Amino acid sequence: MLQLLQKLRPWMIAAFLSLAVSLVIIVINGNDPLALVTIGTQFSEGIPEEQNGTEGYDGQFNYYIARDPSTAAQYIDVPAYRFQRILMPGIAWVLSFGNVALIPWIFLFIGVLSLAAGTAILEDLLVQLGASRWYALTYGLTIGTLGAVRLSLSEPLAYALALGGIWLFLHPRWWLSAIAFALALLTRETTILIPLACGIYLLTQRNWKIAIPFGLLTLIPFVVWQLILYMYLGQFGIGSGGAKATGFEIIPFMGVIRIVTDVPAEIRLRMVLIFGSLLLPFVLIPTFWGLWRCIQDFLKGTVSFYTWLLVTHVVIMFFVPFSTYREPIGIYRFIVGLQIAIILYAAERHQKRALLYSTLWIITSFFLFSLA
Repeated sequence: MLQLLQKLRPWMIAAFLSLAVSLVIIVINGNDPLALVTIGTQFSEGIPEEQNGTEGYDGQFNYYIARDPSTAAQYIDVPAYRFQRILMPGIAWVLSFGNVALIPWIFLFIGVLSLAAGTAILEDLLVQLGASRWYALTYGLTIGTLGAVRLSLSEPLAYALALGGIWLFLHPRWWLSAIAFALALLTRETTILIPLACGIYLLTQRNWKIAIPFGLLTLIPFVVWQLILYMYLGQFGIGSGGAKATGFEIIPFMGVIRIVTDVPAEIRLRMVLIFGSLLLPFVLIPTFWGLWRCIQDFLKGTVSFYTWLLVTHVVIMFFVPFSTYREPIGIYRFIVGLQIAIILYAAERHQKRALLYSTLWIITSFFLFSLA
C-alpha cells in the first residue's frame, strides 16, 4: 500500500477525479452522456428565452460542430467565434466516424487525457525548478480545468498543448514548441499569451534568428484559419465572447468596476459582497501580486522568461471584459493561463508563500456542485 502511495502522482489524481465527476454527472442525469455537453433549447430547438428556452453552456457549441460542421452555424450564437476553436470538435468529428452518440464520450476522453497530460507536464516543470510536484494540483483541480472536462470545454486540451509548448521551448526545441503553440491557438485563442511571452523573451535575448520564424510558425495557422472563417462565415473569430458578450475594456479593471456601477442601487451592496468573495481571493489578489512581482523584477534587473510569462497574463487582466468578470465560471476559465504563470514564477523564485496561496484555487472546483 505504501509503495502504491509513493507512486501516486498529481496527474493521476486529476485524471481520476475528472473522470469520476463526469461519470457521476452522467449517472444522475439518467445515464445520458449529453449531460456533459449541457445543451440549451434556445440553440438546439430555437426556443426563445422569453418562452423558457434554456441557455445551456459553451460545450454544446463544440458538440454541434463535431456533429456536423456543415450545419453547425445555425445552432451557434456567434459562429465564427466558436469555430475558431476548431481543434477539439474537429478531432471529435474525425474520431466519431459519423456516429453522433460517440461524441460526448470522445470529448470526455480528450478532456481526461489532456488534463492528465497538462498536469504531468506542469509537474515536470515544477520539479525542474526545485519545487514540489504536488503544486501541479493547483492547476489540475480547479474549475477552469477539472470543470472544463465535465463541461466538454477546450481548456484542458488547449493548456496541455500550451504547457507542452513551454516545456519544448525551455529545452529548447523551438520548432516543436511553435507547433504545439499553433495547435493550442486553434483550440483556444487566449493561449496566445504564452507564445507571446516566449517571443518577447527571445527578442530581449536578441535571438532574432529564432524569434521571427518561431512567431511565424506559431501564428500563420491561426491567421489562415481566421481568413477561412471570414470567407465562409462573413466575420473573423477574434472577439471577447459569444452571445451577450461585452468588448474588452479600455479603462483598467473597468470590467470589475461595472459589476458595481451597472446594477440597481438596491442590490449594489449584495453584488459587491458576492463578487468580492468570488473575485478578490481567486482573481484580483493574484493579479496584483503578479503585477508587483513584475515591477520588482524590472527595477532589480532580474527579468526571466517566467517574468515575461507573468507580465503577459497580468496585463490582459486589466482589460478583461465586464461580461467575463460578471460570470464566475467564465473568469475562472479565463485565468487558467494566469494560474500557470504564477505557479511557475513562484516555483522559479522559491516563493513558498505564493505557492501555498495558489492552492486556494482548488476551492473553485466546488463550483462543480452547481453544474450537476
